[in-house]
Amino acid sequence: MDIKTLHDADIIGISTAKSAFDTLATAFGQHIESWQHDVVDRLGHSEWTGTAAGHANTRISNLGTELQSAKQELGLVSRALQDAYDGFAAAQAHLISALDDAKTHKLTVAADGGITWDKDPNSPNFAGNDAENQAKQIQARITAALNEADHADQTINTRLGHLATNASNGTGLDSATAKADTDAANALEQVPAAGTDPNSVKAWWNGLTDEQQHRMILNHPDQIGNLDGIPAAARNDANRTNLKNLIQDRNRQLNDLGPAPKQYLGYVKGEPVTNPEYEKWKAKHDALKEKLDGFQSIQDRLDGKKDGGLGGPNSDPPLLLLGIGDQGQGRAIVSWGDPDKARNVSSLVPGLNSTMAGVGGGDAMTAKRIYDSAVSSAGKNETPSVASVFWLGYDAPQLDGDSVAAKDRAVAGGADYNKFLAGLRATHEGAPAHMTAQGHSYGSLVVGQATQHPGGLAADDIILVGSPGVGVDKASQLGVGADHVYVGAAKNDPVANAPSPGMLGGLGELIYEQINHPGKQAWFGTDPASEDFGGQRFSVADGTITDSHDDYFGKHGAGGDSLPNIGKIVSGHGNAITRQDPR
Repeated sequence: MDIKTLHDADIIGISTAKSAFDTLATAFGQHIESWQHDVVDRLGHSEWTGTAAGHANTRISNLGTELQSAKQELGLVSRALQDAYDGFAAAQAHLISALDDAKTHKLTVAADGGITWDKDPNSPNFAGNDAENQAKQIQARITAALNEADHADQTINTRLGHLATNASNGTGLDSATAKADTDAANALEQVPAAGTDPNSVKAWWNGLTDEQQHRMILNHPDQIGNLDGIPAAARNDANRTNLKNLIQDRNRQLNDLGPAPKQYLGYVKGEPVTNPEYEKWKAKHDALKEKLDGFQSIQDRLDGKKDGGLGGPNSDPPLLLLGIGDQGQGRAIVSWGDPDKARNVSSLVPGLNSTMAGVGGGDAMTAKRIYDSAVSSAGKNETPSVASVFWLGYDAPQLDGDSVAAKDRAVAGGADYNKFLAGLRATHEGAPAHMTAQGHSYGSLVVGQATQHPGGLAADDIILVGSPGVGVDKASQLGVGADHVYVGAAKNDPVANAPSPGMLGGLGELIYEQINHPGKQAWFGTDPASEDFGGQRFSVADGTITDSHDDYFGKHGAGGDSLPNIGKIVSGHGNAITRQDPR
């Protein structure tokens, strides 16, 4: 495909052909109806019996099936032509827009796509000091438009060629073939179900034209934005749309609640009697308000209303919204930098008390500090290339219950985290990225559970900080090799030093734990910071009982070597960490 061919293409002819096939399919359908009425129904009401009648009825029934299959195939030709028109129209529009912008910036585009401009500041045709940058951007847009047209051309050629072959050799009259062809066409218009293998999702997405992808983002932002295997840029576009929808929906629901009912029905012996209707109203109101505040916090971050504009439209690195949803306590995944392009990708799973509101606030800055540390840890001859993800894709335990003492949330979260990293691996461009899975506090248990799925976890290194245990007894059981499991545990961290359930349950349970799980015990298995676990312990500050658990990522500025060590690991230089003896 070249510029002139696409620019001058008369795509109206495709639409005309599509209309012609619509007319043909309609007429064919009418013939089938006539056949049914004039032949099949009349024969069914006749009194013709015997061997010949049986053979005739069988043949007529088969013929009816063949006619219905042929009608389906005709309809598929029409759908293929419509998709071709949409794809070529989008590519042509993108090309014309790029060429118009080239004229506006006084750039000359050659037939082969090369761009030149007048560099003389005294010339009336001087393109300006930013001409080179503008030329690069426009050339990229032209190339993208031509590639888009090539993709549409190849796709439609394959689909029409298949249908033409079916028509010429008679396979299109087979009901199974017609069904398979229909299912394939429907697959181009239907979003894969949540939980679909990310590699299959990526193949489906790549099979769509740019226009089809755009329509999917517009029409199904909640599904596309949270589907592992969709590229990060597309997820970000979809999730930003869905976030606005979620905010509008929560505001509408709050308005629909109306004013609060009377709080008290009266007094009995001087004590207020609570109105049950008020309690119901307040429960609904508070739940909606909590979600709304979380969504709005993330929107404010994306709009650049926090921390001097960090995360806003002009933020460097860009902040991508890779997940957003109202399931459970809410879901939110953000990334500083594009994980599809970065050479080093970190994904942090938070723990106790993590919320959506936190993702928009301090938690986003936790991921940013990891990003900055990894960039500064790059080698002298390396160009820093990092993406730092904060993954709140599960219901983190809260202090208002005993969920932190159970594994169920980690098991469910681990399955989703495993799928998320598999999606990042599937969509990454070029050579595979160096991927680091990080778990803080209860989040380390989520990471541990994620490693236990078939095929393991799509990570090269694992970092565990402030961990109450990861559900296994040895670092070697995490699937990346014990020398790639890095552990940070502050001396005064109350979570990393919490006693195991066996130590709390009396001598009998303690003996049971030591027999079945030898080694220093944490709440969920062997203490990751212990020598028995076998990981690589890196240096962190001792901290205090009140701040050490939250300071592994430099939140309070007293984490010592912790954040620099994490940056070294994320940037692929784990061999350069400052080490600390296991306990």
